[in-house]
Amino acid sequence: MTLKRKFFRAASLALTIAAVLVYNIGGAYASEPLKLSAKSAVLIEASSGRVLYQKNAFEKLPMASTTKIMTAIVAIENCRLDDTVIVGRNASGVGGSSIWLSEGERLPLSDMLYGLMLASGNDAAVAIAEHVAGSVDKFTEMMNEKARQIGAYDTCFSNPNGLPAANHYTTAYDLALISAYAMKNDVFRQIVGTQYKTIPWQGHEWDRVLKNKNKILWQYEGGNGIKTGFTDDAGRCLSAAAIRDNMQLVSVVLCAPDMFRDCMSLMDYGFAEFKNRILVKSGEYMGEVAVRHGTKDGFGVYSEKDMLYPLTEEEYGKISRRVYVESVVKAPVNKGQEVGFVDVWLGDKRICSAPLSAPEEIGDNSYGYNVLKILYGMLN
Repeated sequence: MTLKRKFFRAASLALTIAAVLVYNIGGAYASEPLKLSAKSAVLIEASSGRVLYQKNAFEKLPMASTTKIMTAIVAIENCRLDDTVIVGRNASGVGGSSIWLSEGERLPLSDMLYGLMLASGNDAAVAIAEHVAGSVDKFTEMMNEKARQIGAYDTCFSNPNGLPAANHYTTAYDLALISAYAMKNDVFRQIVGTQYKTIPWQGHEWDRVLKNKNKILWQYEGGNGIKTGFTDDAGRCLSAAAIRDNMQLVSVVLCAPDMFRDCMSLMDYGFAEFKNRILVKSGEYMGEVAVRHGTKDGFGVYSEKDMLYPLTEEEYGKISRRVYVESVVKAPVNKGQEVGFVDVWLGDKRICSAPLSAPEEIGDNSYGYNVLKILYGMLN
């Protein structure tokens, strides 16, 4: 790709990122506000991150046990599920919701995670934190670093369980980003989508029977996650997810007396008004690139995967595409080498972009290259 093209591509990508961020956060909202009990609420489509509805979504608030979403994903990404977690004194003495861990008790990390996410065990959160990082303080550093990586810049964790603490807060928007990220993990998604789970109870004749506190799994079509929360300071909090017709929605409500109804109302709106539209189909022809001094004269460029984006029916009618493909490239060409990109616009706003690349390797067939090849063969 020429220097001029590289500059144009870099500038275009920067504009695309800015436009997508602004458009995703701005969103397209209901003509009339939804009747929600929540102080703060947001609905996003998980794969694109597009905000479909929001109410005070950027206000910093405590989030109670929805904190454990981050606790779980950090543990899953940093440890083996068959690790043995040994319960320490700090964990066994934690108040609030609990799975009644005893000091010295041993459980696989996988069982601890079910206790964390289904029964909302505050003791399990501390046991996991100490196992993963050696201490709660070091683990919360990992949580905060992960939040920054995800883009949840208005979030701060002070503990792994969500009990009231100074400098422990998030926003509905940030929690939705964290939730969407976690729901992309197969292990996490399986755990939070489980209604009941039986795990051992050391020193007892019976096992622990855990029931998921998230009623969305029972009461909402397509419900597949993720976590409830409550403290006096935070009020009732819920991150809830559901998938229908290949569209994964994540709804978050903070300080919501009627949290389940709120999330159902948000997702009802999302599924009724939006569909995940295919804007570019996998394998769709995008153009032709000539190759100078190559073993082949050129190659066709095709999109590598479906490009999806949540749109209303009205918005879908305003979609346009712009394809940029190099007319000529110089051999050699590497498979996967970027040779262009496709932008998708909604009216005058660019909403997504994808690179286009060479589908095969093409060798150099220039005179100079062939002379060098002959000389190399003579010398060897």
